[in-house]
Amino acid sequence: MAWDLRQLVHRLESDPASQSQVKLMQQAKNDIPVKIDTPDAVARQQVGFGDASNYGELSGEYFTLNAGTDVAPLFEGLEDDLCQAPHWGYVLKGALTVRYTDGTEEVDETGTLFYWPPGHTVRADEDSEIVMFSPQDEHTEVIDHMLAKMSGST
Repeated sequence: MAWDLRQLVHRLESDPASQSQVKLMQQAKNDIPVKIDTPDAVARQQVGFGDASNYGELSGEYFTLNAGTDVAPLFEGLEDDLCQAPHWGYVLKGALTVRYTDGTEEVDETGTLFYWPPGHTVRADEDSEIVMFSPQDEHTEVIDHMLAKMSGST
């Protein structure tokens, strides 16, 4: 779930222990901590970037979305009319607006590492390409629902 900056600052000031509970939703490449830095290779690692421990196998996915594509109508009929599968991924190119259950939005752009928890929808603001890793069973259910909506069978 995304945090309003005022809510986050208030919570962190009033309860420093809550800092460990805050999950980053997105992070630009240059903001990811460098763990290995040699003339031949740089490795960056952001720990605590979502928890997949309660899910089975993951699927690797590559999505291409044209500017203006809004998948929200394809999620109608799912819980809260939103995708209920979490995704971890990277924006190869473009810009996408992600809206969450609580109505907050964020824009993920080229070079952004992201985590989208269950309860989101996506709109492509520009021609976009993303790579995602998702719980296989949960996201297959969502994709099957989208395909049924596209064929008019739901």
